[in-house]
Amino acid sequence: MTALDDSAPRGSGSAQGISGDDATEGRDVTDRNPADEDTFGNEAITDGETVGARTVSDDDPGDDADTADAASPENRTDLPDGFQVQIDLRSARGGDLRYLVGGSPTRLMRMSDTALGMTSDDGRIEVCDNVTRRLARALLDAGVANPRPMFGPKPADVTVVIPVKDNQAGVDRLLDALDGLTVVVVDDGSGVPIVADRPGVSVIRFDENRGPAAARNAGAAAATTDFVAFLDSDVVPDPDWLTVLLTHFSDPTVGIVAPRIVGLRSADRSSSLAERYENGWSSLDMGPEESAVLPSTRVPYVPSAAIVVRRSAFCGFDESLRVAEDVDACWRMHAAGWRIRYDPVARVAHDHRTDMRSVLSRRCFYGTGAAHLAARHGNRAAPLVMSVPMAAAVGALLTRTRFGAALAMLILTHLATRLRKRLGDLPSAPLVSAQLTGRAAGFGLLQAADAICRHYWPVALLLALVSRRFRTLAIQVAIVEGVVSWFRDLLADPTTPPALGPFRYLMMRRLDDLAYGAGLWQGVITHRDAEALRPVISR
Repeated sequence: MTALDDSAPRGSGSAQGISGDDATEGRDVTDRNPADEDTFGNEAITDGETVGARTVSDDDPGDDADTADAASPENRTDLPDGFQVQIDLRSARGGDLRYLVGGSPTRLMRMSDTALGMTSDDGRIEVCDNVTRRLARALLDAGVANPRPMFGPKPADVTVVIPVKDNQAGVDRLLDALDGLTVVVVDDGSGVPIVADRPGVSVIRFDENRGPAAARNAGAAAATTDFVAFLDSDVVPDPDWLTVLLTHFSDPTVGIVAPRIVGLRSADRSSSLAERYENGWSSLDMGPEESAVLPSTRVPYVPSAAIVVRRSAFCGFDESLRVAEDVDACWRMHAAGWRIRYDPVARVAHDHRTDMRSVLSRRCFYGTGAAHLAARHGNRAAPLVMSVPMAAAVGALLTRTRFGAALAMLILTHLATRLRKRLGDLPSAPLVSAQLTGRAAGFGLLQAADAICRHYWPVALLLALVSRRFRTLAIQVAIVEGVVSWFRDLLADPTTPPALGPFRYLMMRRLDDLAYGAGLWQGVITHRDAEALRPVISR
């Protein structure tokens, strides 16, 4: 069950700036912002040095040491021969592969002549020796390339674990899609015991309900294969889902791989408003773009409704959690040095809720998990993260005054100038610095708007009741943020028609915000800990 806020603008992958001998030169050009796509702020470009598959930055990693500088699992870092990576061509400025600007945090990487000689015209690199191995790893860790594995484990190396409570029909439907695989069904205290009398299928039964985390752990403990797939009883995978996901495990540092989760039923005009919203904007759907999974990025976790894990890497779900256990597990495995991949080519269909009450109550339930995450992971669960200069610029813009606009322009010009100097000899550096700074300001505004409408809406409501000026601002923010988000989602996946028009989407998004925010505050009050509400404003 997920609990991390999933409504904010999402960003790209994350790692520290890197360079590799005569292969690449890396410079970090960003300010961390968990809500941004193409996250970028105003911090210094930092030179880095790649040692093997591990990145070391000249900057003190501070609280993020486990994010970008965690040692990969010992003696298991080398990419195998034949493994391929594909440079994200969006990061090649003007199609020039020598200069790559991308990742989250955003960084500039310079490809040397040696590195370019290992790269095809379309940005593909195949591992064939230690130099290509190091280059491929550097590009993957920088977030400017994605894996294109050519081989991997077989389905026979996987045990599928299905945690279930009172859903016999769902188990039957799912088992029909898993024919030929080894399956462990864990009956988590169903009123009527689950029956799964099929070849290769075993059942573990709990006499009382112990929660999905305990059920998954019990199934994983019963597995003897090298890999374990967790599938909830209300999903149905596509026929090739497992083959696609398993190829990623040819990278020995990958501990978890997840598919895209889509709606089981196609929502049409006869479907309820809540069902159409779930089909288009489910909290389980991490979007149409492949990505590394890293805290404080566009894909900060993957939901445990459908994941495959390397059994030797699996840290177990925290059985004290009834919500957010998947987010917690992802972040703990990441801290241990394992890499996590999200691959939307593999698809698993989920039987979404269809009535308004159940959809919103689920969002509220997810909101309560933020307090658990904040207690365990601190700033990773912060509702808002910005640098001081960017926060000042965003605050000035939200005043909607001439003075505020002038102040914001001065701050952003200063940031763009600093960035321009640090971009060095990058072609079109002035244009790139202006684009990145403007994009950062835009996402900063979206993040602030999201905080007003979602995380801090009880405070915003009180302010709106006593201040006409703030009331006008809140209404404008709620409308503009919703419309912009609708268009951003449309542009991100233009091949899929939107499940709702902008007006109905805006209404459902604001209800979603109210429900999640209510759960967030409920969790904070219950735990008597406001950490989940504390914004992070860094220097």
